[in-house]
Amino acid sequence: MPHSGDRPDATTGAGRFAPSPSGDLHLGNLRTAVLAWLFARSTGRRFLLRVEDLDRVRPGAEQRQLADLAALGLDWDEQVVHQSRRIRLYENAIDRLTRAGLTYECFCTRREIQQATSAPHAPAGAYPGTCRDLTPEQRDAKRSADRAPAIRLRSTTQWFTVHDVLHGDFTGVVDDFVLRRNDGTPAYNLAVVVDDAAQGIDQVVRGDDLLTSAPRQAYLATVLGLEVPHYAHVPLALNQEGKRLAKRDGAVTLADQEAQGHSAADVLGTIAVSLRLADPGEPVTLPLLLDRWDPARMPREPWVFHPDRDA
Repeated sequence: MPHSGDRPDATTGAGRFAPSPSGDLHLGNLRTAVLAWLFARSTGRRFLLRVEDLDRVRPGAEQRQLADLAALGLDWDEQVVHQSRRIRLYENAIDRLTRAGLTYECFCTRREIQQATSAPHAPAGAYPGTCRDLTPEQRDAKRSADRAPAIRLRSTTQWFTVHDVLHGDFTGVVDDFVLRRNDGTPAYNLAVVVDDAAQGIDQVVRGDDLLTSAPRQAYLATVLGLEVPHYAHVPLALNQEGKRLAKRDGAVTLADQEAQGHSAADVLGTIAVSLRLADPGEPVTLPLLLDRWDPARMPREPWVFHPDRDA
């Protein structure tokens, strides 16, 4: 639901939560959303929602996700933004990079990339640069073989360092990553950078499985002349086997919890306990959690969800 109280000044920047509408949010997603809200509101920032719907979209998922966030008490400023309605922004960014000589066409399949020999001194897992220096004749030959190209960034570095509130300085690989896939869809690493800058988002709070993506995104922002946001990559929720929590792990969505007799307020309490912001069974609200919030005291280890104990 849109924020109904006094809005922070727009000049103070913003935080965000940006789910993909591929299904219902599970408790790990909801926990990250609560953390993003706490980080933003505690620093006087606006809090925005963005639906990242460039890939698989399940009918009704977005509506259920927004309803679940509202049921927990989260509010947000401005209208919800959809990536699928912002294609022109992404194409404009690619055009700028292309005019600067910082893109090239890539005709590689995923299998070819996996089988390719890496360039000398290239970081492990980096794109080997197979198509980086193709001649015009070689590109024409691949097009004539009905291979639609992806567009890659022509990176001028192999590493980039970002600062994270929870992890400190983190240096990660920056290769010639994809900007637009061969089906014409803008790639995540491009879209998220363009969107964050366009929306005035200067604080990115998300799961720490995306920490390794931050150097690529921060480097791209720098190349585009955009502000690099402040990062906070928070611990994930895991199942009892130590794997990332998923819907197959039982009653892990808000609807599942309610079917078992646990209200949205109960679920918020479970999340609060996992963040050491409340005692088990203590009634809580988001304003109460905001009063107690101190990022320096939040757990740095993953939250292992035990359905029988935590629900």
